[in-house]
Amino acid sequence: MNGILPLWKPRGMTSHDCVFKLRKLLRTKKVGHTGTLDPEVSGVLPICIGRATKIAEYITSAGKTYEGEVTLGSSTTTEDAWGEVVETKPVEKPIDRARVQQVLHNLTGEITQTPPMYSAVKVNGKRLYEYARKGIEVERPSRKVHIHELELLNEWAELDGKYPQFSFKVSCSKGTYVRTLAVEIGEQLGYPAHMSALTRTKSASFTQADCFTFEQVDEYVQSERAADLLWPLESGLSHLPKMAISDTLAEKVKNGARLQEPEDWPEDSEVVMEHNGRAIAIYQSHPDKPEVIKPVKVLFND
Repeated sequence: MNGILPLWKPRGMTSHDCVFKLRKLLRTKKVGHTGTLDPEVSGVLPICIGRATKIAEYITSAGKTYEGEVTLGSSTTTEDAWGEVVETKPVEKPIDRARVQQVLHNLTGEITQTPPMYSAVKVNGKRLYEYARKGIEVERPSRKVHIHELELLNEWAELDGKYPQFSFKVSCSKGTYVRTLAVEIGEQLGYPAHMSALTRTKSASFTQADCFTFEQVDEYVQSERAADLLWPLESGLSHLPKMAISDTLAEKVKNGARLQEPEDWPEDSEVVMEHNGRAIAIYQSHPDKPEVIKPVKVLFND
């Protein structure tokens, strides 16, 4: 089996749990996920199977879209609803929609985030959550991420109550912590906050409509239609530029040859080399040799 299975990850499972379960269901070992989703987060999780595991990193690095919920008035150790409350400050007076929209506008574009202590980021060889579980505070590396779109969902005029909640939609780059974004929204509104719900609705080109549940996967396997679950490897590279190549050039590309840079070669981008609609390699400009391109990854050499 070779291809991409867009899985709808249920709450209560880690991404690794999903990989383990699919290995058993599909009876194949070469299975990999394309970006960790927290156990309590549901949503789109493309799974690469067989030869498609070669392109997992390209799906991981593509943009993601989420729908989430912010709760104002309290913050937690994990920045979501499943951590211990560390600060409370009930909202004193109603907050109008325009003020919240302005905050979302302020957080759109390139921003700097510090990963939460309960995250998988590594510091000195250990993941941050390992330090957090032992109560050890360490310096966390900040990172720049890009918020492409951040908007309110649902219609309301103002937020009322001591611990008001509101829903939002965010399209963002790889490495964005939506939990941290919820905290930052609260900070700009003057209150502690946490993310109280989150669903990933899109990963790279895959949406909820494309996804299969574990129950559906099992049904397909039982009816010997497992191959129908898979999208072609090329669907995971749809966000990259493409270049169609001839039979002669395809043989060179399959062997990982360096080539003369074509006239219309895009700058600062990796390009999918396609032969008869099949992605056979990914190339980029040579870092040291002008007007030469080199393979980043050969996908098919048979």
